[in-house]
Amino acid sequence: MNITKSELKGFLEEKVTQYNSSKFITSDPIQIPHEFSIKEDIEIAAFLTASIAWGNRKSIIKNARRMMSLMGNSPYDFIINHNDTHLDSLNHFVHRTFNGIDFIQFIKSLKHIYTNHGGLELVFAKNSTPNDTQLAIHHFKTLFFEIPHTFRTRKHVSDPLNNSAAKRINMFLRWMVRPNNTGVDFGIWKKIALSSLSCPLDVHSGNVARKLGLLKRTQNDAKALNELDKSLRELDKNDPVKYDFALFGLGVFEKF
Repeated sequence: MNITKSELKGFLEEKVTQYNSSKFITSDPIQIPHEFSIKEDIEIAAFLTASIAWGNRKSIIKNARRMMSLMGNSPYDFIINHNDTHLDSLNHFVHRTFNGIDFIQFIKSLKHIYTNHGGLELVFAKNSTPNDTQLAIHHFKTLFFEIPHTFRTRKHVSDPLNNSAAKRINMFLRWMVRPNNTGVDFGIWKKIALSSLSCPLDVHSGNVARKLGLLKRTQNDAKALNELDKSLRELDKNDPVKYDFALFGLGVFEKF
């Protein structure tokens, strides 16, 4: 598109306003953590939902809801107080390549995070800077798997230092950190700067970003994310990830 930066910013701001709306929650996986009210329940439900957020969105929502049901719809209590019998009931869970083995490992690793590292927010905040959360994601993965674990499960937690765009974790961080001004994101994490967040880069947001001249790299990897981050921060250095609503909405709902 051959438009000026100010025209592009205006266009994207309109789309942010259009799609950053609670009316879209009913078709989005973010509805799952919205079913909870306790901070730890919200963030755990959000993390688990985001962790299986690839493929058909109806399937993601259905399987995330099943995850919550298998934990008695009390995810924090389940994680802290589970025993081996409770874990056995998770064995048959499947979402694409994420299976019961992975689910059980996630439960054990989350218990480790809350019991030994002060919880999800503290772990991510520890290595975040005002302009970056990608190193924090790398360190989170290190802590997540510092207990005995199944090697196959490592692939379900992305690492930007291995050139991953870490779409699902970046989406999770957006949910937790961005203010709850429109009833979509939660804004329950106060220790991470809004300016540090990165756009969840997937096929939809990537394709739209390229058509708008925000991204040139053809692969959706960490290098592409860095390029897109720079472009979005030029438009709004304080809240660059808000443009995720515009890029995703244009791609999914408008087939831009």
